[in-house]
Amino acid sequence: MADYQTIGSVGAGARAGQIDQGLRAHMNKVYGLMSVGMLLTGAAAWAIAGLATTTDPSLAQAQIGDQYLTSLGVAIYASPLKWVIMFAPLIMVFAFGALINKLSMASAQLFFYAYAALMGLSLSSIFLVFTGASIAQTFLITAIAFAALSLYGYTTKKNLSGFGTFLMMGVIGLVVAMIVNIFLQSPALMFAISALGVLIFAGLTAYDTQNIKNTYLQHAHMGDSEWLGKAAIMGALQLYLDFINLFMFLLQFMGNRE
Repeated sequence: MADYQTIGSVGAGARAGQIDQGLRAHMNKVYGLMSVGMLLTGAAAWAIAGLATTTDPSLAQAQIGDQYLTSLGVAIYASPLKWVIMFAPLIMVFAFGALINKLSMASAQLFFYAYAALMGLSLSSIFLVFTGASIAQTFLITAIAFAALSLYGYTTKKNLSGFGTFLMMGVIGLVVAMIVNIFLQSPALMFAISALGVLIFAGLTAYDTQNIKNTYLQHAHMGDSEWLGKAAIMGALQLYLDFINLFMFLLQFMGNRE
């Protein structure tokens, strides 16, 4: 009997070791995909902002504050096209969620990278509003905060699932308030939105990290590499959105305006 118990213990330990190793590989893939997405977004935003502005007034087609816009800048920042650029990433997120089960893993990954590039176009306007130094400083602070929050979500024994519904309701409320403030242009409402946004997406960073981990642990025994691969892409998208939104809301507090 002792021999059977020993064999069973060894077998269980081996399976646990395989799951732990698989989980590390899964999380590394999630963070790797997210990092590539962030690089694409940053590069696209910086490049597009550079093409949309000029330091030569004679080449400018329009001016916003101290910034001279090229014809591209006028098209994406000062024409009705700006509304399409603003809301296109939100539409793509919903489309991605609806299509993920129909897409192959390679197609899903390509979709994510295309989304990250489009988000770069949408965020390129921050270079017209905030100084480059304050954008870099806020990005660094966001990265440190994100890493700490994600580590907490990964290591904590506390079940964070109960916060999910509350946090998602908060996100919906934020979106509605931001749309309303497009027309109201209220500084007080914008300050409140930014403060709540930081708190909500800080919570979502920890919650989503734990959820990605638990999803892998619940499905690891199935051995479906295609499903797990797409789960990693969805996890990368969730954490990518948490980072971007945390960065944008912090930028409202910490960014020095041009």
